[in-house]
Amino acid sequence: MERIEKLGTAKRFGARYGSKPKHKFAKIEKEQRKKHKCPYCNAIKVKRVSAGIWNCKRCNAKFTGKAYSVSKAIAFEKEGSEEKEAIAGEAMEEDEAVEQIEQKEVA
Repeated sequence: MERIEKLGTAKRFGARYGSKPKHKFAKIEKEQRKKHKCPYCNAIKVKRVSAGIWNCKRCNAKFTGKAYSVSKAIAFEKEGSEEKEAIAGEAMEEDEAVEQIEQKEVA
């Protein structure tokens, strides 16, 4: 049996709504409430103002992003890591193909 993370702030729902929805909610809420990395100054000072609006406490930049996280890559690293590796591999293959075509044109 797989071990599930603790509920954290989702404990407030008590015995209502079931286990899976509460764990999903806890995971999302934990992600949205943590401090994120600023795309402008690279400081880990970005907090969520409202759904999709983020503010950096260091450089005072206010910008839009996803509803619960600043970007796609941050959200769920374990689930998407295989997809990222596959995409990176495809990109490398494309780069190699372009280099081979360029070398043929030069010769």
